[in-house]
Amino acid sequence: METVKDKVLFEIDHKIDKLVKQIELLNYINPINIGKQKKRFFKSKFTIEPKFKYPKVSFDTFELQRALFALKINDIEDKVVRKLYEDIIYEYSDLVECIDTIGKGKKFYYNSLRSFGSPTEKEVENAKFILHFNNQENTELVPTFNVNETEQKFRDYSRRYDFTYNIKHSDKLSAIAMVLNHNKTLVLNSNHFFTQNDIDILTNHEIGVHMVTTMNGLRNPLKIFSHGFPNNTETQEGLAVYAEFTSNSLNLNRIRRLAYRVLAVDSLSKGYRFSQTFRLLLNYGMKKNDAFTVSVRVHRGGGFTKDYLYLSGLKKIYDYHSKGGDLSTLLTGKVTLEYKNSIDYLIDKGCALPSKYITDSFAENNNTDPTIAFILENLK
Repeated sequence: METVKDKVLFEIDHKIDKLVKQIELLNYINPINIGKQKKRFFKSKFTIEPKFKYPKVSFDTFELQRALFALKINDIEDKVVRKLYEDIIYEYSDLVECIDTIGKGKKFYYNSLRSFGSPTEKEVENAKFILHFNNQENTELVPTFNVNETEQKFRDYSRRYDFTYNIKHSDKLSAIAMVLNHNKTLVLNSNHFFTQNDIDILTNHEIGVHMVTTMNGLRNPLKIFSHGFPNNTETQEGLAVYAEFTSNSLNLNRIRRLAYRVLAVDSLSKGYRFSQTFRLLLNYGMKKNDAFTVSVRVHRGGGFTKDYLYLSGLKKIYDYHSKGGDLSTLLTGKVTLEYKNSIDYLIDKGCALPSKYITDSFAENNNTDPTIAFILENLK
């Protein structure tokens, strides 16, 4: 039965829900002219800096921030819950600042730093440690499937989960696939030809975790489980890559790619331009097309630091689960490992629901690659 105290909480949560439905950073951060700029960059022999264009922001960022800070969070009597909602208001405000400054150089970069941070020296050392392991050529990693064939493979895989979602194709992605949370949509890059390993990774990563947490979040009575807890990116991406590991999809090629991203993000803090990051990645052995993709991911908007969190998140989730930590709590929505006690508290109060959908590959660790296991065990 809902108490008067809970009624105040749900009213504020509902107001936040109405305000932040438009905050989907990935809707605005992906350049709309990647193909054209790639041709220009390659034609210049990697000397002319790309000039990216971005989708127009469809809401008044100032008014949204003003409305967020006008919410009467102090009316939430429960101190634990009030502190969580205070943190959430600041988190959403920072994301609005990010959206407002996309394409505005250092302004965006500093907002990105505030929202996502940047790699520590230890995390950079972890990335370099991974790159000491030489990738072996795998003849099975041949681009075989176009976007329509890949869509069918996603549909086949998804039969194991009792939910439905939309699939769209786009030629304006800097990634090869991503989940849009609020409209339950998987977007596939229509310009990409997928390998079987791509599909194994992406099904476990995008559907097994990102869509699972989307669906669990949407069924929770508190909408913050859907919109996201503070700093949830590290936990969510860590879970998603860990699902690759336990499903035996995470190979050396993939984990090296995550390491490259750390070095690329680190290059931002050193003031590298796009072309300098690109050349850094080439010097570490990355292929030109892959180096361009990673450079776009980290330089889009003016300097997007999110990508180093995949590796740090993986290490945190690996350590947490190795010590017997319950992963199902972290699947209740777009939540954060550091707020696990708050999640348990909300469930105990009857204000949140345990996970209905559980990542398929978390049932058993099917990894058969001793090198990957060795790497994860020895990251600092």
